[in-house]
Amino acid sequence: MRKTMTLSLVLAAALGCSALALAGPGGQEGGFGGHHHGAEAGLSFRGMNLTDAQKAQIKQIVQQSRTSLKSQGEAVHQQREAFEQLSPSSSGYQSAAASLAQAEAAFTSARITARAAATAQIYNTVLTSAQQTQYTSNKAAFEARKEQWQQFKAQHPVPSSASTAQ
Repeated sequence: MRKTMTLSLVLAAALGCSALALAGPGGQEGGFGGHHHGAEAGLSFRGMNLTDAQKAQIKQIVQQSRTSLKSQGEAVHQQREAFEQLSPSSSGYQSAAASLAQAEAAFTSARITARAAATAQIYNTVLTSAQQTQYTSNKAAFEARKEQWQQFKAQHPVPSSASTAQ
């Protein structure tokens, strides 16, 4: 029993490590994703032999994008906190939920649009034609790794907690 449990744990750890190796570097989705768009911006352009001037330009573009969204993000955050303070029995609970949903949707739309604009600006004005080609091939390689990871997860489903409790 003890050997089986130990072997199972070692096998699970090995599978987890191999899955991480398949995923490779690059984080989530290329470019500026979600709430980490400053940190992930560097991941898209990693290994492209950027000059210091190009790195400074990219940093400036990302910071401009971030500051343009900062006030809207803070407003949504405050609205979310106010909504969380409400009791479900409050008279304005449903209208506050609807208002928060609209604000979140508008912020998500603005964030995605800003991300696309910043990526296009970097691609078109900062990168050389050779770097543009490398960026495109890096993106295709990332998508291939992502697809491999999805196939691996489909072929090796995580067992439910009920079956591992035996």
